[in-house]
Amino acid sequence: MNIAFFLLPKSEVITTTLHATLRQTLERMEYHRYTAVPILSDDGHFVGTVTEGDLLWFLKNTEGVGFENAHRHVLSEVPLRVRNKPVHIHADMEDLIDLAKVQNFVPIVDDSDKFIGIVRRSEIIEYCAKHMNFRSSSAVIEM
Repeated sequence: MNIAFFLLPKSEVITTTLHATLRQTLERMEYHRYTAVPILSDDGHFVGTVTEGDLLWFLKNTEGVGFENAHRHVLSEVPLRVRNKPVHIHADMEDLIDLAKVQNFVPIVDDSDKFIGIVRRSEIIEYCAKHMNFRSSSAVIEM
């Protein structure tokens, strides 16, 4: 099995750019009900991840910035606290699993280090759950 098996392609991933305004980013995250989204450069490289917390703390701690003027500030002004590391599409599954243990999603890049999609931790867990031999739900758990 390889990483491509779990890949959610870029075309299906909600992303943003450093040029997006705080308002655009907040609205996109709210609409899709995401707590974090990948940030891409203009040439398609993975730059980082912005979280709800990053936006909230920036709004709270930055003088003169609030919801009423969030359309005047861009994402590049926001310090990012989460450092989701990307994995190369041809990396070992162990590399993916190591990152998925501590990241909700793992950005995937191609041979040119361009962003090509993500692997969600939940997809890995779901796959493992389907392929494990579980005892019947009616079995009694012994203590």
